[in-house]
Amino acid sequence: MPDFKISLITVVYNAENTIADCIESVIGQNFRNIEYVIIDGASTDGTLQIIEKYKHHLTHFVSEPDKGIYDAMNKGINLATGDVVGILNADDFFTDNTVLSAIHNAFVEKNTDIIYGDLDYINSGGKVIRKWRSGGFTSTSLNLGWMPPHPTFYCKRNLFEKYGLYSLNYGTAADYELMLRYLYTNKLRAFYINKVIIKMKTGGKSNKSLTSRVKGSFFDLKAMRDNRILLPFLALIVKPLRKIIQYF
Repeated sequence: MPDFKISLITVVYNAENTIADCIESVIGQNFRNIEYVIIDGASTDGTLQIIEKYKHHLTHFVSEPDKGIYDAMNKGINLATGDVVGILNADDFFTDNTVLSAIHNAFVEKNTDIIYGDLDYINSGGKVIRKWRSGGFTSTSLNLGWMPPHPTFYCKRNLFEKYGLYSLNYGTAADYELMLRYLYTNKLRAFYINKVIIKMKTGGKSNKSLTSRVKGSFFDLKAMRDNRILLPFLALIVKPLRKIIQYF
């Protein structure tokens, strides 16, 4: 498929310390047919000045207030025209310059709807402090709180048209709900790339405080119930426990 195109969406708000690394990891990819979309939520720090330096690498750039990160992702998806769409947040970056080539090859060779891979969390010094190794999955896994790391989740663009965008009714669990909707409810084909493809700097939105974690659990439960996970309260208990082994 020589014309295969990947639409990559970066959502950003006040990320002057990380956005350059994110963009550099995109423009350094050896896969070249990239449509790069940046959606900024009207940043007030130096983010816009940094993005300006890279504007010739961008297909679309929007800077305006939004209703949050998932609203911004939806804006980017609506602008996308590629065969496949992926999200690379402003505090994430690709581990090496072959990531998008590996994603392209998986879609072409495996005839799949979705691919996902592995992710490392790093601290401010660049040290890996947590390793998220996804592995393959079954419906049983999803019933027991399994999920892939969202920053490694790539899917065919037409799935958004058929099965919907990120719902703003699930708070910080909107990505989890979408993946349940695609993988569990609609049983779409997925392929696991056994490769660390993303490094994420620590400090995700849903993990900032006890209050945000409680709210996150509430929205996780809502996502599970709405997608008819068999034992949602059991899955809710097991889901955070899965994270513990990622630190060892």
